[in-house]
Amino acid sequence: MMAEHPPLLDTTSIISSEIPLLTSPIVSGDGAQQVILVQVNPGEAFTIRREDGQFQCITGPAQVPMMSPNGSVPTIYVPPGYAPQVIEDNGVRRVVVVPQAPEFHPGGHAVIHRPPHPPLPGFLPLPAMIPPPPRHIYSPVTGAGDMGTQYIPQYHTSQVYGDLDTLPAHGRSNFRDERSSKTYERLQKKLKDRHGTQKDKLNSPPSSPQKCPSPTSEHNGLTKGQDAAGISTGSAKSKSLGKGKSNSQTDTEVEEKDEETKALEALLSNIAKPVVSDIQARTALLTWSPPCSDTREDADKSDIPDVYTYEVMISNTGKDGKYKTVYIGEENKVTVNDLRPATDYHAKVQVECNCVKGSPSEAESFTTASCEPDTPNLPRITNRTKNSLTLQWKVIAYNSEGKSSPSETVEYITCPDKPGVPSKPAVKGKIHAQSFKIIWDPPKDNGGAAINTYVVEMSEGLNGNKWETIYSGTAREHVCDRLNPGCSYRLRVYCVGEGGQSMASDSLLVQTPAVVPGPCQPPRLQGRPRAREIQLRWGPPQVDGGSPVTCYGLEMFQTETDEHREVYQGSDVECTVGSLLPGRMYNFRLRAANKAGFGPYSEKCEVTTAPGPPDPCKPPQVACRSAACAQVSWEVPASNGADVTEYRLEWGGVEGCMQTSYCGPGLNCEMKGLLPATIYYCRVQAVNVAGAGPFSEVVACMTPASVPAVVTCLRGLTEDEVESPHYSPSTCLAISWEKPCDHGSEILGYSIDFGEKQPITVGKVLTYFIEGLQPDTTYRVRIQALNSLGAGPFSHTIKLKTKPLPPDPPRLECAAYSSQTLKLKWGEGTAKTLTDSIQYHLQMEDKNGRFVSLYRGPCHTYKVQRLSESTSYRFCIQACNEAGEGPLSQEYVFTTPKSVPAALKAPRVERINDHTCEITWEVLQPMKGDPVIYCLQVMVGKDSEFKQIYKGPDWSFRYTGLQLNCEYRFRACAIRQCQEPVGHQDLIGPYSVPALFISQRTEPPASASKDTVQTARTQWSQSDQVCAAVILALFAIFSILIAVIIQYFVIK
Repeated sequence: MMAEHPPLLDTTSIISSEIPLLTSPIVSGDGAQQVILVQVNPGEAFTIRREDGQFQCITGPAQVPMMSPNGSVPTIYVPPGYAPQVIEDNGVRRVVVVPQAPEFHPGGHAVIHRPPHPPLPGFLPLPAMIPPPPRHIYSPVTGAGDMGTQYIPQYHTSQVYGDLDTLPAHGRSNFRDERSSKTYERLQKKLKDRHGTQKDKLNSPPSSPQKCPSPTSEHNGLTKGQDAAGISTGSAKSKSLGKGKSNSQTDTEVEEKDEETKALEALLSNIAKPVVSDIQARTALLTWSPPCSDTREDADKSDIPDVYTYEVMISNTGKDGKYKTVYIGEENKVTVNDLRPATDYHAKVQVECNCVKGSPSEAESFTTASCEPDTPNLPRITNRTKNSLTLQWKVIAYNSEGKSSPSETVEYITCPDKPGVPSKPAVKGKIHAQSFKIIWDPPKDNGGAAINTYVVEMSEGLNGNKWETIYSGTAREHVCDRLNPGCSYRLRVYCVGEGGQSMASDSLLVQTPAVVPGPCQPPRLQGRPRAREIQLRWGPPQVDGGSPVTCYGLEMFQTETDEHREVYQGSDVECTVGSLLPGRMYNFRLRAANKAGFGPYSEKCEVTTAPGPPDPCKPPQVACRSAACAQVSWEVPASNGADVTEYRLEWGGVEGCMQTSYCGPGLNCEMKGLLPATIYYCRVQAVNVAGAGPFSEVVACMTPASVPAVVTCLRGLTEDEVESPHYSPSTCLAISWEKPCDHGSEILGYSIDFGEKQPITVGKVLTYFIEGLQPDTTYRVRIQALNSLGAGPFSHTIKLKTKPLPPDPPRLECAAYSSQTLKLKWGEGTAKTLTDSIQYHLQMEDKNGRFVSLYRGPCHTYKVQRLSESTSYRFCIQACNEAGEGPLSQEYVFTTPKSVPAALKAPRVERINDHTCEITWEVLQPMKGDPVIYCLQVMVGKDSEFKQIYKGPDWSFRYTGLQLNCEYRFRACAIRQCQEPVGHQDLIGPYSVPALFISQRTEPPASASKDTVQTARTQWSQSDQVCAAVILALFAIFSILIAVIIQYFVIK
């Protein structure tokens, strides 16, 4: 990135450099990294030092691009008698090397800003007025921005320069006016005052003031980011004399400001070298004094700054070596730590004040004290394979000061292999719409080294083949976020260790839940609004939340009352809203729903209805003057913008079959010719020019009362409809009826006639139990209603018959029992009785003390299962026939015995030596507080009986005295030691499957084949036992199935 180059100077011996400004004018070393183009004219040479320390000479004409990390102007060092001049034109800076006045030693440069105009002609070469400058290759100094190259110009002897004061200015005045001459003299005097303390620095490149530099490291006495350039000469200042008053004032301010800066820089550069004391092996104390201002004859004492910032730099590579900053602050002393023992150091101090930094002080050398050696390094590995390590070490180091501490302990391992496959990831916690958390377990085989990284890959969709890495780290859990709601994702995990990368795990399919849809657009009006209804239409929301929209909800607001209600909910995208008021304003808003629920409402939509017919009248008032006459009156309703012209009254004995009885402008009407004790209905309607309004609510009126009407729907109730526990179908009859019309007078009771001498009078009920009847007897029942005016007519007569008495309960007995089952028996239990009509109902008491039904049917036995051992249970039974359920029997208590332990698995036999083996077996927990012991038996060779070899609580036994090439079969069982009050009792469980063991002599190669035969025999023996158990289980299931079929199809 380069700016347009200015025209080359006429003089071919002037070195110029152009700096394209990328961001803003560069005033410090904090700018952005930029490219600086150094222009080498014909006949010139430009020397740089490369990174390897060698010098490279570039002859002109050429343009050398240089990289400036901070965009500042590089330091240009020139031969004695010349000065660099920086000119800024149209945002581009140019460095021009020109001869200077005699005895003028600039300490910095000033940037001259000039208006944009074509560059002035360059300086012409003059006759030989001064001897040619010798070729100089100055010491390498790092320029601004820590640049790696050096600007070292070389001049030919045929090119010399005269005094610039003798050059014409093309019609302009002399470059030194009176003001610039006075400034020049004051600067020259101040520089002479410094000449006594800086004689050794005159031949070295000058340092320039810096604008608020950041604290950086210093190399060879120069701070990073420091600009170096020459001072402006008189010719440069004379270029702006004829441009007006504003340019002259600007030049004056720049010169005065530069004068103060140089004076402050001269003060800051007058600092003595630091004093080193308290030198230890690894620390040293550095002290120094503030800059001295006694040599400034014309300086005002009040201008001396009160606060300085000191930067201390040290170097361990010699006086001219590389320095690094160890302290920046306002203190006058510092303790430097982390030094090397028995090492030569050089220290410098540099002062900064008001963003101006002086030259570093002279270097002070010191040597740290010696001490014992450092702790030696850890033992290092020189060769490593999967099964060997070669190490090299030095345990303790010695010197004249003593011995060091031993090195730290180090551990090496063999080369690892790639790890195994991690477990399939699993979801931890709740799956959210846009995130969920997964976890996984490390691989069972880590390859001999720790797992460095777990990598999680995710693929979107059910059949997607594109896997994307979403996590890489050491944790075994990860939160997958920024997901889409209602989408499917597949995830898999693989790990990376020192031995390589494992295979990917099985993929996990995760479905993110859907969220509610986003807001919809406001509903829009479809067509023209009507007086009492409008038609609205809408579209789906832009965001469906990951699930299709299944429903819309439309809510309506009324402007006057601000009441809102939902007027539509469905899947259509349009609806017609009715029951509106004419000429009113309504607001509507919409929301969409999917399977996750309803989303937010949309913005409101305002709609105004058109004018319409009058509102419905209030319910008319009816007053019965007599049994045959009634007076009807009503009020004026809301007219909705048009006056009411007439009213219409409808009257009738049936609510749905009313006829118009009055039509006119009046507000009342008299109805005659009515029937007594009859209900009449009426309603009224208002009419205007817009049409007829809706009818009012229907009002019912009744003429004067009479005796009740006939009772209807008289019937007898079945046993299932009766919920009373005291109801007996043998001595009771239950009847029900419907309430008849009371004819205006409240029904006070009912009179029931069932053939006895005196009828039964009951209260205001609709059901009644007639008690105290004879079993197996037929009765004729009828009923009439009673009110304050008298008794109504009897209803129709119905015939009802009582049932015979139910049977007595049988005796309940326990035929068989076990720890978890009880087989109960009652009655005779012969096959002939199964065909009887008697049913039995067996009940058992639960934990809450209530009896629950266990069995209902004709059988005489029942097996109660899933019981607890050593527990008492209460039972009762009752018999049932067509007459109903008989009384419950007395309570019977049966107790289950304690259960024996479960069968153990086949014991495991491990060979100890040729004559000893160890047998282990399964361990059982104590059974309800009773301890469990074990019995181990063995059958040797061809014996037909097992012999007990151990009995006790242990779960292993070491058997000795084995005979070679002999078969041993071991089996074990568990024994429950019951702690009974009457005494100790052992319950022996079934024995386990025998385990076969063959004792053989230990032989290296041949034992493998024998063990294989032994294992095969054991497997065949165990497989036969498994097959036998499977066949037995299948036979048991088949038997149970046949019994169920017989019970269901034959017995029932």
